[in-house]
Amino acid sequence: MRMVMIVAALLLAAVSAAAMVPAAEPIRPYLSSVALALAILVAIGVFWQPRAEALPPAPAAEPVRPASKPPQAPRADAEVVHFLSMLQEKGRLVDFLMDDINAYGDAQVGAAARVVHAGCKAVLEDHFAIGPVRTEPEGSRVQVPAGYSAGAYRLVGKIAGSAPFTGVLVHRGWKTDIVKLPQLLRDAADPLPAIAPAEVDVK
Repeated sequence: MRMVMIVAALLLAAVSAAAMVPAAEPIRPYLSSVALALAILVAIGVFWQPRAEALPPAPAAEPVRPASKPPQAPRADAEVVHFLSMLQEKGRLVDFLMDDINAYGDAQVGAAARVVHAGCKAVLEDHFAIGPVRTEPEGSRVQVPAGYSAGAYRLVGKIAGSAPFTGVLVHRGWKTDIVKLPQLLRDAADPLPAIAPAEVDVK
């Protein structure tokens, strides 16, 4: 199209120059029509824009994916095992629970229970701030307030309507406000720690 415009412009210039020829010349009557046609052709060339060929749609860009995070080390299960190891170390709890106590008399079981009780209580007092949910003596008549925490109360008996409820305190419940367990750093591939190491008397 650019070449057509150049040719039309040259012809238009030639026709304009020919207009200066004497009126007696035989081509003079046609010059105005030719000039008009060439002017229209030039105007079309100026304003006409070629239609862009239909291009195939650009492929959708791949969404940017965040860099995959390394798997988090399962610390919670290791910390549970470590807490068991503390109860075992101080109170021999796992020994007591995993042993078959049916083979022992009541006096032996009672003596072992005292060791377990003293050691495990020490662990709890070292790592938790434990206190009762209700401070009234068991057997007291108490009121469960409206909006009570479902995790702090277990209601039994005939329950009708909505809180507040009034009933007899069967168990005071327990809660903790502070947890001071050690934080363990371990890799995901690491095995769980032993609750208690095997003791070998090397001879």
